[in-house]
Amino acid sequence: MASHQDLTAPTTHAGRDGLAALLARPARALIALDFDGTLAPIVSDPEQARAHPDALPALTALAPKVAAVAVITGRPADVAVRYGGFAGVPGLEHLVVLGHYGAERWDAVSGEVTAPDPHPGVAAVRAELPALLDGHGTWTEDKGHAVAVHTRRAADPQGTFDALREPLTDLATRNGLIVEPGRMVLELRPPGMDKGVALSAYVRELGAESVLYAGDDLGDLPAYAAVDRLRADGTPGLLVCSGSEEVTELSKQADVVVDGPAGVVRLLRALAAQAEGPG
Repeated sequence: MASHQDLTAPTTHAGRDGLAALLARPARALIALDFDGTLAPIVSDPEQARAHPDALPALTALAPKVAAVAVITGRPADVAVRYGGFAGVPGLEHLVVLGHYGAERWDAVSGEVTAPDPHPGVAAVRAELPALLDGHGTWTEDKGHAVAVHTRRAADPQGTFDALREPLTDLATRNGLIVEPGRMVLELRPPGMDKGVALSAYVRELGAESVLYAGDDLGDLPAYAAVDRLRADGTPGLLVCSGSEEVTELSKQADVVVDGPAGVVRLLRALAAQAEGPG
């Protein structure tokens, strides 16, 4: 669980440096957050996912004190905005949502989404999936620029996940896509963009002098690697894991582990309380 102790004593030297830099100069810091499992609890139906009820108050308390807040998610940007309730919120006027792993971008200042044309392989995959998935008890989420196959509703979620991983990878490869594994989900999407690429690009755009990244899933590992590269190049960073029993890879690499979205909210509140004002 997040606490004052979590803020003052990350478990690594690099994490302690990252936190110190963030608190010393918050106006030059980027706060970057995953959505599902980090700001929003994981639910069996992804369409019912919503931000933790205390997430917006925590973000609005912290956002005016930092350079920027970015939500980096595999969801379409406009879906994350709706499910997060981010539009038109006082204090979040400069929030950025980087959807589809950064391929899409929503800016609160304009309320508009910019996105590339869909990859042709997505349509091909969409057409072939029903036959491949027949009888598996999965649920398919069409994201427009990607297609996600959820196994959480299957009789044996992990067994179904394992059984489908190879055939879905073959299907993706034949159509010029890649498979992004997650918490009981296999997402078929275009290559060339991930949360690490998106995070690094936004850090450069912003000129951030420190960065916090919080995530919970395998898709967040590229963002973790990006923060490690930034730290090696002299930009302090803090890695936060929104802990779960389903994914342990992130907790092994994190500087701070908190108790799911509720813990992330408490951490954001504590940062807001301890950060110096703008300047």
